[in-house]
Amino acid sequence: MLRILVLGAAAGGGFPQWNCNCGACRKARAGDADAVSSHQASVAVSRDGEHWFVLNAAPDLRQQINDTPALHPKHGLRGSPIAGVVVTNGDVDAVAGLLNLREGTPFSVYGHERVLRVLRDNSIFNVLDRELVPRRELPLGRAVPLLLADGKPSGLTIEAFAVPGKVALYLEDPAKKGYGSEPGDTVGLHIREDESGDSFFFISSCAHMTPDIAARLQGASLVFFDGTLWADDEMIKAGMGSKTGARMGHMSMSGSEGTIAAFRDLNVARKVFVHINNSNPALLSDSPERRELEAQGWEVGVAGMEITVPDTGVRVAATAGRAHAAGGHARATGGRAEARIGITVRQTRR
Repeated sequence: MLRILVLGAAAGGGFPQWNCNCGACRKARAGDADAVSSHQASVAVSRDGEHWFVLNAAPDLRQQINDTPALHPKHGLRGSPIAGVVVTNGDVDAVAGLLNLREGTPFSVYGHERVLRVLRDNSIFNVLDRELVPRRELPLGRAVPLLLADGKPSGLTIEAFAVPGKVALYLEDPAKKGYGSEPGDTVGLHIREDESGDSFFFISSCAHMTPDIAARLQGASLVFFDGTLWADDEMIKAGMGSKTGARMGHMSMSGSEGTIAAFRDLNVARKVFVHINNSNPALLSDSPERRELEAQGWEVGVAGMEITVPDTGVRVAATAGRAHAAGGHARATGGRAEARIGITVRQTRR
């Protein structure tokens, strides 16, 4: 069985974003029940509940770890249950958190060669001692075993595959086609448990759906997918930026070419949006956009969400004013709420 913990679900800057005074961010700062604060997008996966692999090292990874008891040190004076970190692109959102893990505990960093080159070319990442923190390449289209800190197999394999996107913002070259983007700059992940064959997909950035991606996702048990924007031009209309979602390398949730439409015939059992920008109205649980995506079988990720594959229920723990459970799933919105489906549903306030 795979156990997956959502550590954060917001796009770069988190929610609320530090310098944003939009209505949604103001609601989140005020503790509004319909605007649940979130760290930046990252999940952790384990097959035994003891050894964990983090997918994308968000800048707020230290706080994500502190907020997640499963990731706390368990044995000896120093140590960590984190056996590895997988980075899907070279964006600050995906790699900056590695700098939080520099205190001499062994783990592995996995990524495509294009992304590992970013780490190699930026000497600040040398604070991660290569003797303790080896960097392991993920070639496109090849299953690679995820290893424990001692080098033994974890019982999980991972396959990286090409996803339409773009090179990290700080690496863009306006003189080159696609700003210098190449295959491997953005990847999706397929994580599989060797013994059972249970698996899920993690695609935190995607510019558009392709036949190859659609074929991979067909009939999947669980998919985490890029939910950056509701509409392609929403940041421009809101006065929050000058770029469309397409320019930034993200497809939108809505519209005939959007994610909801693209997934309609893929028969994915459970679909969770992550990497959601503060401009996206679907972040607000009382919005028409949220109701629309939920009607189409989608969920909005929230820090503390726990999902298993196969799906035996879910636990949600979030800063929330109420918890709601229905149809085998749980949703927490707005003081401190926790719900466990099939076992208990309880709520506490600080």
